[in-house]
Amino acid sequence: MRTAIDSAGRVVIPKALRDALGLAAGQSLEIAERDGRLEIVPTATHMRLVDEGDGVAAVTDADMPVLTAEVVRDTLERTRR
Repeated sequence: MRTAIDSAGRVVIPKALRDALGLAAGQSLEIAERDGRLEIVPTATHMRLVDEGDGVAAVTDADMPVLTAEVVRDTLERTRR
């Protein structure tokens, strides 16, 4: 796939790549130069561990999508390809 840098320095990530990588509008990304290449990586979501009495859960203050069985299946299928 090809894309271009516009006059404001913006790069459009093609929809097919955004969908395949699970990237969403407004998502925070880290950008760096590595070995003469541009590397763009989603930033990690800050989590903290909370003791819920019967176990420990990872909790974030960020809005996160609901984790459904369908999302898990789709993710497994993408990683198995």
